[in-house]
Amino acid sequence: MQRKNSILKTNPRKKRSGFAMIMAIAVIVVISTIMALSLSLTTETTKRTVDLYLYEQAELVAKSAVELTLLEIAKRDPVTNCLNTYTALPFDINITSIFDVNVSVQYVFTNNVGGCDMYINNINTPEQNGSVLMDVVVSTKTDITTEPIRYFRRTIQKL
Repeated sequence: MQRKNSILKTNPRKKRSGFAMIMAIAVIVVISTIMALSLSLTTETTKRTVDLYLYEQAELVAKSAVELTLLEIAKRDPVTNCLNTYTALPFDINITSIFDVNVSVQYVFTNNVGGCDMYINNINTPEQNGSVLMDVVVSTKTDITTEPIRYFRRTIQKL
């Protein structure tokens, strides 16, 4: 008996079903949709993590700016040399390459003291005399994140 290559040859009378091909295409579409959704969620989570990290860093930088401004005010004599704005903060180079830090200072006195341009004199009690109101603005530079992060802190400190 001679062998015939019946495996390689198809019977022209027998029709093959296309159901397996349709199922394979459907499985590929479902898997690609799940992969696209997974990739989208991963990138969104990464962006949120970076934004949250930078926001927390901005909070810490603002607290440090308040302390450094108080130190700078303590070095000066408010009668002769008032500090109205403070932007030259001696932070590390990594912080200043990420954040812009600006501090505006208003003094709370019963009357104008020396060279202070910005002072508040409508106070009610003598205990409020000799305070400082600071507005600290920490913002990211434009090329760091897709959405700018800005942190504002207002604090009143006793001199």
